[in-house]
Amino acid sequence: MDREQTLELLRRHVKNENMVRHCLAAEAVMRALAARFGEDAEKWGLAGLIHDVDVELTAGDAARHTLEAEKILRDHGCAPEIVEAVMMHNEAASLKKREDRFHKALAAGETITGLITATALVYPDRKLDGVKASSVLKRMKDKRFAASVDRKVILECEQIGVPLPEFVDLALTAMRGISEQLGM
Repeated sequence: MDREQTLELLRRHVKNENMVRHCLAAEAVMRALAARFGEDAEKWGLAGLIHDVDVELTAGDAARHTLEAEKILRDHGCAPEIVEAVMMHNEAASLKKREDRFHKALAAGETITGLITATALVYPDRKLDGVKASSVLKRMKDKRFAASVDRKVILECEQIGVPLPEFVDLALTAMRGISEQLGM
């Protein structure tokens, strides 16, 4: 599947535009991580784009999230390594520990997008341009802020060799590159 087919599949299953924007942000971050590691940016980007294809089907049920995605992605001929990465981004569904750099990058990359978005939304202009990495790092430590963001998953960036401040900068830069698409 190419990017347009993947985006079409995502939009067929995800109607909430905020979730679509989250997936676009994850795609941008994954492409930036792939470039950082010299990996296949297309494969990594498509995994970011499609990682939450089943989110509305599973209605936030962490135990089912990605299990439905596996069926959807396999039925549409998605590459096996992308299907596996999508399944691994949510340990509650896969019950496996992430070992692969691609899997850890997807989990951390899609999770940081939520924290960055939440940080931008507290600013009056709600724009990514005003978000500083230090603000994201500060909010990451605040347990009351963005309660749905799993900070432990974000820290997997360090397990793949990207220090947290560099990871936040990389993600911010990637998301700023598509800020218009994100409405931010």
